[in-house]
Amino acid sequence: MERALQRLTLIHTNDIHSHFEMMSPIAAEIANLKAAAGDEPVLLLDIGDHMDRAAVETEGTMGQANIDMINLTGYDAVTIGNNEGLTFSREILSALYAGLQCPVVCCNILESATGEAPGWMKRHVILKKEGIRIGITGATAAFASFYRLLGWEALDPEEALREQCELLAPQVDLLIILSHLGLPADQRLAEQLQGVHAILGGHTHHMLETPQMINGTAVCGAGKFGRYIGRLIFERAHTGTAFELVSGRCFPVDPSLTEDVLAPAAALHLQNGREVLDETVAITDRELSLDTEGESPFGNLLAQAVRRFTATPISLVNSGQLLGPLPQGNITAGMLHALCPSPVNACIIQLKGKDIRKALEQSRTEAFYNKAIFGYGFRGKLLGSLAVDGLKILYDPGVLPYDNGIAVFVGGEPLDDEAVYSVGTLDMFTFRIGYESLADGAEPLYLLPHFLRDLLRMELQRPGSLDECAVLRWVDGSD
Repeated sequence: MERALQRLTLIHTNDIHSHFEMMSPIAAEIANLKAAAGDEPVLLLDIGDHMDRAAVETEGTMGQANIDMINLTGYDAVTIGNNEGLTFSREILSALYAGLQCPVVCCNILESATGEAPGWMKRHVILKKEGIRIGITGATAAFASFYRLLGWEALDPEEALREQCELLAPQVDLLIILSHLGLPADQRLAEQLQGVHAILGGHTHHMLETPQMINGTAVCGAGKFGRYIGRLIFERAHTGTAFELVSGRCFPVDPSLTEDVLAPAAALHLQNGREVLDETVAITDRELSLDTEGESPFGNLLAQAVRRFTATPISLVNSGQLLGPLPQGNITAGMLHALCPSPVNACIIQLKGKDIRKALEQSRTEAFYNKAIFGYGFRGKLLGSLAVDGLKILYDPGVLPYDNGIAVFVGGEPLDDEAVYSVGTLDMFTFRIGYESLADGAEPLYLLPHFLRDLLRMELQRPGSLDECAVLRWVDGSD
């Protein structure tokens, strides 16, 4: 077979989520794929959520460790995911991406103050590889209300991408979209947009062993956590003719692979992150136990922290946000990070009493407190029971759940099922995750950028908080 005149290899990663233990194996596998391409041009792209503040390296360096890894791996362009855009301030992002050695491409995020993209972000780029013009645009999931609180405007991604693709198509040989929007959105885009050669996807952590071909567009996704790398090979027989996809697949990454550059850098960032997080933030005179199947002092402390921060009469949080008991003695920032790693924020909702009651009743059942939860910022494993503050709940353990087994009081008065209460709770519940009745509230007010571990830190520093969290909210009414 006669060799094509021109060939281009695209290598793509997505949703690595600060799995630093995989970054050296990823780099080693990328090196293997580049070697297989020989002297032919290769483009390396990342589709966002490279950063995740659940990792010590990312939290301790405020993302600088990730920038270092991206630079050392040699990416040609990246887009941002919600874990970059929503868990760091605009100022931190600006400082971080000033040190990035490749363009950040995203067309649907603008600064609220100016109506323009920030200086470190491009709506599109045209990269040239041995005379091949590759147009790249990108978009990220538009959590508009959250972005607005951080000073951003999130545009409709499909409309923004359409505009960029129409602008790029006449100028380039290949048109690529970096989409941190999720597989359903990618499939819609492929159906609606013309002239797009590939949509490299992320956000929903989908792994497509081979691309889905829709309307002539290769829809791709390489899973999560660096376990896979995607590769596309495009060829054209003559300059001026159209490129065609001749090969597309995902390759598993062997965790035992290593190389000499990223491995020591990752170890250094872990050490640096631990040193930063070694700061003492509180000193406790007792251990706070945790019970994710019922009430416990540490769960109560989290509920107190949320109620204080939101200045509401009631708070409801899931104990599964906490991964273990809080020990006695010196409490460091790193300990709070390890015990409460989720980048989850507090919020205020207006909730009917009947919806509060339903969630509390569900909280007593194994189907809920042992329910596995994934995504939406949650970095725990199980949902856990509801911890509360501002409520007193009388229950009869001999009564089956949902058989009027609880009596709920707010400020000494019985909970009114039809009354509306201002409730401090967690943003993930508003997405109908876990205790779904909590999503039936109105007027959600999201309180960014503080995470739950920041609120725990404040509460631990408040005099009397440890005594208060020992007071029972759930009281056995059968005694």
